[in-house]
Amino acid sequence: MNRDRAPRGGRRESRQERQFRSENPQDDRPVRHARGAGHGRPWLKIIGGTAVLVLAATGGGGYFVYSRLNANIASSALYSGTTGDAGVQKADAQGRYPVNVLVIGTDSRSSEENCKLGGACGDTGSNADVELLVHLSADRSNITAMSIPRDTITDLPGCENAETGQSVAERTGQINGALAYGPGCSVAAVHQLTGVTIDHFVMVDFSGVIAMSDATGGVQVCVSADVYDTYSHLKLSKGKHTLKGEGALQFVRTRHGFGDGSDLGRTYGQHAFLSGAIQSIKDKGTLLNPTKLYGVADAATKALTVDDGLNSISKLADLATEMNKVDTDRITFTTMQTAADPDNANRVIPAEAAEKLFATIAADQSLTDGDGDDTSTATATSSAAATTAAVDATSTESVSRAFAVQVSNRSAVDGRATQMTTALQDLGYTKAVTDSSSGSTQASTQILYKGKAQLEKAQQLAADLNVPSSLIDSSTEVDGVTLVLGKDWTTGDTYPKTTKKSRKAALADSHASNAKKSSCVPVSTYNTVTYKGVSMTPTEAYAAATTVKDSDD
Repeated sequence: MNRDRAPRGGRRESRQERQFRSENPQDDRPVRHARGAGHGRPWLKIIGGTAVLVLAATGGGGYFVYSRLNANIASSALYSGTTGDAGVQKADAQGRYPVNVLVIGTDSRSSEENCKLGGACGDTGSNADVELLVHLSADRSNITAMSIPRDTITDLPGCENAETGQSVAERTGQINGALAYGPGCSVAAVHQLTGVTIDHFVMVDFSGVIAMSDATGGVQVCVSADVYDTYSHLKLSKGKHTLKGEGALQFVRTRHGFGDGSDLGRTYGQHAFLSGAIQSIKDKGTLLNPTKLYGVADAATKALTVDDGLNSISKLADLATEMNKVDTDRITFTTMQTAADPDNANRVIPAEAAEKLFATIAADQSLTDGDGDDTSTATATSSAAATTAAVDATSTESVSRAFAVQVSNRSAVDGRATQMTTALQDLGYTKAVTDSSSGSTQASTQILYKGKAQLEKAQQLAADLNVPSSLIDSSTEVDGVTLVLGKDWTTGDTYPKTTKKSRKAALADSHASNAKKSSCVPVSTYNTVTYKGVSMTPTEAYAAATTVKDSDD
């Protein structure tokens, strides 16, 4: 049993001993997501189907059913940061909007039931066990679901919880702790970290995971080897299993059993569980059976807390309908790339590669691996805009480019602004100039304009350079039109298409998987658990714990 310990770089020891002791005795206009006065997509889809099928099946009792489900839903403000907002969503060239939903799984022990399930009953606060940013593309062709490890250290915004009166100043801390000031503070923290606009949140607690997994009849998962996580209590033999109840909760909470035994390993299980939930709902015909569907929707609406923009069955149904347009094989699960925190080996910080992943999501670019070097929604719509505008890059007669463009380099590549200024002058932008001032780098390219009079010029520039319309934004900090070159555009004279190469770069070291092609979750080979006082691997613990029942028994 003298194996090496797991690599540093994830939360593992800080609460481990204490936990072990405790557990073992839609509008078409752009929307600005500002301050208002669990597990995601499968449950949204279920609720949406219920709104149609259950009401039809119940006939005259439909209104009662609808009212009861509506009454189940708890909601709060989307954004509770003390400054700013959750971002401004931008349309593509066809006027369509992407949708981003932050799915939060809370470890709250506020109820007796959650205390019993989660252990550590002395903890009265609420942290995020799960933070999953789900991006639905503007053309409804793909979904990207990015996990943010709960032990990520980052700059956190100031927040004020209108419901509790609690407030907190800006500080550096662990991102999952923002939930202590309400889900709106988690939204503020994730938006600040990623730069991605957040339209909605969905939050679920321990008991909610159990209720919904039971209502669906169980979720099929697979593990690569025998596993016993003595902290979450997950115990499964190698292979496939159908999990319900506490077994389902144990699976999504397990971190010591998977990967390297850190919180990064936990995301493997969560992605596999969500993939299994999607398949389970489809395979068992739940969406076509009003009786089953009502039971699931009743459990889901009781378990969820959502933002005020999703606070009714009709609103949830609208979102579910849009998400249901995406085929399972066009859903990509990924995890934000991380590096070890230099100040604390048991915590992580965003890796430099994460900036490219954030920028790809913000630009509405697909991360689903299709056939060939297919372009993203954003790039395709930009090309369509260029065609519509009849832009001819070789002619300066058809479209006037005689307006000032300032080019700023925020790409971290020396000389990029000068390169692009020359390229613009060759295209006929004779008044293009290089901004020689220095500034910090930024993940995503932007075209900024000041005032409505400059909007058409900004759109013209975007069309010429193949820049997605989602990257055009108004700003009072610029004069005229400014091209800001981000880290997502470091070479070439036109904005890069989404190709296999660019997808690979964005997904590097992110443990990406496809919802339809998910494989067995890798069981940790390190000494990440302790059984009867002896440190060992989860597989060794499984063999030793002969009197402990498996989680699917």
